[in-house]
Amino acid sequence: MIDALRRTVAGLQADMVRWRRHLHQHPELSYHEADTVRYVIDRLKAEDIEVRGDVGRLSPEMPGTGAIAYVRGTKSPSDACVALRADLDALPIHEVGDKPYISRRPGVMHACGHDAHTAMLLGAGIALHRLRAQWSGTVMLVFQPGEEKGPGGAALLIKEGVFNDPKPAGIIGQHVTPELPVGTVAFRAGPFMAAADELHITVHGRGGHAAQRHALVDPVLIAARMIVALHEAVENALPTGQAGTPAGEPMVFSLGRVTADGATNVIPDQVYVAGTLRTFNETWRNDLHALITDTARRACREHGGDVEVRIGRGSPPVVNDAALTERVRLAAVQYLGAAHVVDADLRMGAEDFAWYTQVMPGCFHRLGTGHPDKPGTTAGLHRAEFDVDEDALVVGAGVMAWGAVQELAAVGLKSK
Repeated sequence: MIDALRRTVAGLQADMVRWRRHLHQHPELSYHEADTVRYVIDRLKAEDIEVRGDVGRLSPEMPGTGAIAYVRGTKSPSDACVALRADLDALPIHEVGDKPYISRRPGVMHACGHDAHTAMLLGAGIALHRLRAQWSGTVMLVFQPGEEKGPGGAALLIKEGVFNDPKPAGIIGQHVTPELPVGTVAFRAGPFMAAADELHITVHGRGGHAAQRHALVDPVLIAARMIVALHEAVENALPTGQAGTPAGEPMVFSLGRVTADGATNVIPDQVYVAGTLRTFNETWRNDLHALITDTARRACREHGGDVEVRIGRGSPPVVNDAALTERVRLAAVQYLGAAHVVDADLRMGAEDFAWYTQVMPGCFHRLGTGHPDKPGTTAGLHRAEFDVDEDALVVGAGVMAWGAVQELAAVGLKSK
């Protein structure tokens, strides 16, 4: 079947490019992907693929902007099910460049490749549907909203029970990666991407005229001292291997926003500080939450101020199932050749695919989309000039489809 799949996916290349460019021109922000999901559903229905919409509801009052489709192999009866996932949402970034398919919505852009993810999942699903007589089982196509914004569309889909019937034996996802050359895929078993938490800290003082400092409690100065204290506390904790965490385990603590709304002669009443915490160990993560909170309180109160600390808990770490990842990796070697399958590095970025790995085996891998001679394709994710080499679409769609077929075969053998 592998040769037939290669031919079928190659035959869909122009379609995938067209789909991806349409989505790129019409990006939508998290939980507002109504036009995007409608476009996806129309493509699936045109192929007579079973699909349900209105999933991934952020609230009861809002319609769901995700979709779940079911591609069923007819070679022989099988209860095996495997899920493939793509994300739909764009980012609040104003795109720059002169490509003909540039975003038509100012300030909104597919700067993380979700348009390519969606086009490739459409291609994989349609190719499998056209070849359904050659394989058995069910491939669930997960078109997920809200990957870029909490609580995460993955968590919403799980909460809604979309994976209860049929219940996938595992889920496979991929992400475009400009650092890797087009034609390459990268895998890593075990911990792969970090947990991500948002830090929101408000320092309270007593503001007033800058010339009357003796009567004030300066939150700007307190915030400055607190920031230094926070960095020192976190950095000093790291080498000890607290909470069973090996010394040197990757961690990121960054404060990227400080807002003091005063003036040259005005000390404000409060200062707002925001940042991020990235970790791989849940115990260590919880201990750092406590350390950050306690340090902020102590630093502010020592200087006469007060503080509010709010930590927005984001998605957990992405932990790839070792057995599933190895099987999908071997499928990629079969499909592309060993020279095009490499090891992936640990990444401090976060992904709400992590929620899936909490409830079923998951494999999240990277897809090379960079080409030094094609503008934008080597630009980093979330940059205004970001683009992908569209030759990667047939690679990603094929690897996803073949990985699903091989995993269905493995699941079928286990159940016998």
